[in-house]
Amino acid sequence: MTTKTLALTALTSLLFLGCAQTAPDLNGSGNVSGADALSGDTVSIDETGYGNGYNSSTDGFKSVYFDFGKYAISSDMEGSMQKNIQVARASSSKIKIEGNCDEFGTDEYNYALGLKRAKAVKDRLLAQGLSSSKMVLVSLGESSPVCQESSDSCYNRNRRVDMRLVR
Repeated sequence: MTTKTLALTALTSLLFLGCAQTAPDLNGSGNVSGADALSGDTVSIDETGYGNGYNSSTDGFKSVYFDFGKYAISSDMEGSMQKNIQVARASSSKIKIEGNCDEFGTDEYNYALGLKRAKAVKDRLLAQGLSSSKMVLVSLGESSPVCQESSDSCYNRNRRVDMRLVR
């Protein structure tokens, strides 16, 4: 009986250790624990989405892009956010805010990070006087890439928040 108990305990311990993952930092700093260790590079972002005019948002909104493992809106995205605020104020429809990630990390990690990115955009809209009843948050994690190449520029395009009017 003690051999079975010992074996079961060891197996359970291995299971939990094997499932360990780095979770997003909940202190609001915008960093994600451990994720930046995978890449020391910071990406230069401009208002149009990495200088290439990429935009997967619709209805006049502009995509908001994020650095690897981050969910804080960078100062490079201020122009996109100002445009989004203008479009949101002019609309009487609900706005769907979709958080997206690149393919790195587990499904659960990317879902949480996508939700934090969407919430950061929502919080910025709320700070500008828009009503939370007009906004719906969705995290798509890594499930809705706009690019599937194995390149940094492609990964950058997938780290975004898209906005759409709900019809």
